[in-house]
Amino acid sequence: MHSSNRMGDIEITDPQAMRALAHPVRLAILDHLRRDGPATATELSPGVGATPSVTSWHLRHLASFGLVRDAEPGPDRRQRRWEAVARGFRFAEPQDPADVEGRSAARELSRQMFLRHADAPARWADEVEPVLDPAWRGPAGLADTRVTVSAEELAAIQDGIERILAPYVTRDPADRPAGSRGVRLMRYVLPETAGEQGRAGAGRQADQQEERQAGRRTQEADRREERQAGRRAGRRKP
Repeated sequence: MHSSNRMGDIEITDPQAMRALAHPVRLAILDHLRRDGPATATELSPGVGATPSVTSWHLRHLASFGLVRDAEPGPDRRQRRWEAVARGFRFAEPQDPADVEGRSAARELSRQMFLRHADAPARWADEVEPVLDPAWRGPAGLADTRVTVSAEELAAIQDGIERILAPYVTRDPADRPAGSRGVRLMRYVLPETAGEQGRAGAGRQADQQEERQAGRRTQEADRREERQAGRRAGRRKP
């Protein structure tokens, strides 16, 4: 594993490491360590849904794949403190069709991440959004935008988003403006299947045909009304 991207994420390529991380408790552990900083297994336990001993076992398992490491000791040196190795992590499904294990491991990790964050927007809307100041509520929320692009263009869009975000992700805490607070930016990039694209195209064609037919019906109705108005006007002439 290495980090060569502008966001400072650790890049996971080992299928075994992907499978090690594809677990709800381990994903929760990493989330807490990245957000709140170093912690012991006992401190992490309530937030990750596991006992301190089970949390400790998961931490050691993550450490064996280089995803977490020992942190500086706290006031109680008997308690082992852990920290995340990087700000975040990233992985990709191998392009080689013969790499069955790698592709399977990447899909499982992706599935677990979708499951973990599936209810995050609803929880935010219920618990956080109602108490936000208008200054924060204004730029918050969600966007659902559908575009038709090539795979290369989609990669360029992703790269452009990261280029914008990177300075904010990597800047020193001392450089953050007064009043700053944590903001979660969740990106779901969901390409459609070729069949969905075809159905969408067919749907647009049907809509356009219906619009044309409606336009013709409107024009015919207007012409009938004009003829009737003309006949009525003719009958009123002396």
